Amino acid sequence: MPTVLANVNDLLEKRVLEETGEYASTGGRKAKSIGINKSYCHAMGILITANHVEMVLVNLGDEIIKKDRIRLKFTAELSYCTEVAQKVKTFLEGEVAKDTLLGIGVAIPGIIDQKERIVLKSHALGIENYSLRFLEQALEIPVYFENDANAAMLAEKKQKYPNAIYLSLNHTLGGAFCIDGKLFRGQNQKAGEFGHMILVPGGRKCYCGKSGCADAYCAASVLTQDNRQSLDAFMEKVESGDEKILQTWNEYLDHLAVLISNLRMAYDMDIILGGDVGGVLSDYMIPLGEKVMAYNGFEHDVSYLKNCSYKKEASAVGAAKYFFTKHIVEL
Repeated sequence: MPTVLANVNDLLEKRVLEETGEYASTGGRKAKSIGINKSYCHAMGILITANHVEMVLVNLGDEIIKKDRIRLKFTAELSYCTEVAQKVKTFLEGEVAKDTLLGIGVAIPGIIDQKERIVLKSHALGIENYSLRFLEQALEIPVYFENDANAAMLAEKKQKYPNAIYLSLNHTLGGAFCIDGKLFRGQNQKAGEFGHMILVPGGRKCYCGKSGCADAYCAASVLTQDNRQSLDAFMEKVESGDEKILQTWNEYLDHLAVLISNLRMAYDMDIILGGDVGGVLSDYMIPLGEKVMAYNGFEHDVSYLKNCSYKKEASAVGAAKYFFTKHIVEL
């Protein structure tokens, strides 16, 4: 108890913790409740896509206190980095004291060499061996670069999911997984590329050049017709009972069930359904679960299927949260 009290007092003095109220009296002096001081520090997260930049400001309580999504077409030109830095400056203006901002996490759809600050390959952005150092210099504060699916995994609470797969069902299909609370990256930073597992041999053409990839059947683009309609519009048609749309949706869930069953058999972990489609699947867990059970004769329930914590902005939030973990370890 003396050690606990000493540590708590030390964290109170540093303002990492704060008094948040009092418990009801049990006869003596009322006990004080103590919790995280959410405004102790902040971090910013950015998600770069082919046509947009998504920005979030997150506090130590993992709460998004500001967010914005702007249309900005990615180019490999240096001017793009300068423009992103300017957008960041405008976004942060007047929001938090500079000394409470720990850094900026940048999530990118691609394979990243973090040590060398290089995007080794990104089909989504159309780049290969692209240096991130100029963007890092343009932002002028500590920067952390991460693959977008890995970043989305980091947005989840490690205490809740120390061993889990994250299935990122966005415009393209990505994935990540944690073992003992740490991202598993693989020998060549390619672990979790579930979108390019062959799901239907000789099937639909994938943007990677192969045929039958899971991405061609389970990415959000399958439902949005490659962004010719919004996912919200598609789901509205599902709700209205549009027969053609319902057929597409049922086929989508069937292919997703096959992928989920394969991943469960391979890794025997919780599977978190994230990304744009993951955000709407919470209302369809029963039909999805029934399809998964039809492909898996070794289990009697699908309690391992979990809904993501952030229906939107997961990658940006996860990239930002890296700095909280790093800072707390250094305290």
